[in-house]
Amino acid sequence: MTLAQKYVEGLRNAYIRAGDLSAEEWINFENVRQGISAEDEITLLKKYPEIPASLVELLEFADGTYWRKYGDDKIALYFLGSDVDDGGYPYYLYSAAQLIEDDDMNYGDNFADLFYWYKQEMEHEGGSELFVDPRIRQDGSRCDWLCFSDCMNNGGTSSLFIDYTPSESGKKGQIIRFLHDPDRLDVIADSFDDYLNMLMQMNYAFVQPEFF
Repeated sequence: MTLAQKYVEGLRNAYIRAGDLSAEEWINFENVRQGISAEDEITLLKKYPEIPASLVELLEFADGTYWRKYGDDKIALYFLGSDVDDGGYPYYLYSAAQLIEDDDMNYGDNFADLFYWYKQEMEHEGGSELFVDPRIRQDGSRCDWLCFSDCMNNGGTSSLFIDYTPSESGKKGQIIRFLHDPDRLDVIADSFDDYLNMLMQMNYAFVQPEFF
């Protein structure tokens, strides 16, 4: 069994353990979900040749859970988590189409102003509302990130990225978590596989009965 298969199996069990409503939501999801199309998988691998195999395998199981339409059903299912609230804060999985569309997005540009003011304030005022993990490159023009997940607040509060251009102290492929108010950019795992293992070790804490 691969890591992605172990992750999905554990997630399924977590939904069933969480109670009748969550179990029903998972069953409905499994009944309608579809994997990534062969065409989208070819496009995805061409655009992101270094995309983690385990992420592709998750998409082969379900091609997204972020208001994803499967036939006549629209799915919004919590599929991932992070370190926020001791792992209890849930996130959606982007679809292949969303990942492909994001090829034109330079997320570093989105954070360029934050990086600038963070460095300026650190130099002149001794502090900033933004925290940037030293393993993250603080140059928006040179950042290559792939966003694969947004949080239950539709990305307004937190998003997750694969970082292909870390700082000298970071690791290529590390997982960045952005958290808003106060703004933070933290590395939460050295790789996507380490990230999945972290969620499993936290026993899928983001699957909570009160969310269903």
